[in-house]
Amino acid sequence: MAYDRYSADNAAMLLIDHQVGTIEWMHSAPKADVIRNTLALAKAARELGMPVVLTSSQEDQVQGPLLPELAELLPEAYAARIKRGGIVDAFDDPDFAAAVRATGCNKLIMAGLLTEVCVIYPALNAKDEGYELQVIADASGSGTKLGDDIALARMQHSGIAVASTIQILSELVFNWAEGAGPRVLPILGEIYAELG
Repeated sequence: MAYDRYSADNAAMLLIDHQVGTIEWMHSAPKADVIRNTLALAKAARELGMPVVLTSSQEDQVQGPLLPELAELLPEAYAARIKRGGIVDAFDDPDFAAAVRATGCNKLIMAGLLTEVCVIYPALNAKDEGYELQVIADASGSGTKLGDDIALARMQHSGIAVASTIQILSELVFNWAEGAGPRVLPILGEIYAELG
């Protein structure tokens, strides 16, 4: 199969259940890292004008609201977020599935909490529906590292690509000096600065 690069023109960003309570269940990676990478994805989507679909599960329960920074970065997507009543696989929610279809994109960039519950099933479902996906592992996380590894391996075995935040941001850029490059480069710089 020929390599068909993801770009702001052909891909949509799906951020699933990055909620203030849900992240407290995530222990497979440092919480600050997952939050930083999630917000980097949101910033890049905003800068590049990419379609974004946000969803949450049971905001009125222990999961709580989405990270408040998402409301600041993506106010329209936040206002239009799909508030699921408890459906595990977001693609089983007709409003979420309709929102993804409405993007008109066949390529999906997906991250969420928890990988082993709220990412794996919509990823598998989307793959079955004919979408091409990249799951961003370091903007996602599970209850344990083992649980995360198993979920990521199962998705890869099913033909779903797994990438890092830095990988997908770099892929979205054709040239660092023009077009999307100058808009994404500062976001990448923020990540590297925090890593140092």
